[in-house]
This record gives sequence, structure tokens and C-alpha cells, in this order.
Amino acid sequence: MKNLSISSHSSFLLRYFGMSVFAALLFCAKPVYAENEQLTKLMLTNNCLACHQIDKRKYGPQFYEVAEKYQGDSSALEKLAAKIKVGGTGVWGEDIMPPQPHVSDANAKIMAELIMALKPAK
Repeated sequence: MKNLSISSHSSFLLRYFGMSVFAALLFCAKPVYAENEQLTKLMLTNNCLACHQIDKRKYGPQFYEVAEKYQGDSSALEKLAAKIKVGGTGVWGEDIMPPQPHVSDANAKIMAELIMALKPAK
């Protein structure tokens, strides 16, 4: 049986390559986490968690479903921001989205942007 040893130079290169890939993944993942953190903070502040979650269905649709449904719709941001403020029904069956007039126009737009930026893992 052959002795499969790795030279110290090869070992260094493997470790360097592995750490480089790990660091690159961390830097790529950070903005997504930051966006989800901002969305979660806005959801908490505006009581959205009473009916919605980012990745699980509660009373209303999960935000990944919302992002998928409106993908490719150029007017999605305006529609979602308006839906947050004035509510509605019929888009997700019989569920009613009550009006949320306490949400500022700016926060409604930011939430719509963050929801549309979600990319569910498939």
C-alpha cells in the first residue's frame, strides 16, 4: 500500500484555497443576511409577524411566496407597498390583508423592496 502523504507546500495551498473559498462565501452571504435582518426588524416594528413570516406560512403568505408570485412584474414594488398600506383580498384566496395605515410610505416601500429581493433556496 502506498503512503499518500501531502507535501507541506501542497498542504499550505489546500488550506489557503479552502480559507479563500470560505471567506468569499462569507462576504457573499453577508448582504443577504443583512437584508433579512432589516426586513425582520421592520416586520417586528410594524406587527407584520402577526400574520407573516419570511420562510413559513402563517395566516398570510410567506414572503418567499410573495417574491416568487411577483417576480418579473415591473410594477410589483408599487403594488406591494400599496397593499401593505391599504390591505386587500383575493390574491391569496379568501385571506384578508387588513390595512396597515400606521406603516410609513417609506417603510412600506423598503419592505416591498426587501421582500422582492428574497431568493428562496430550491
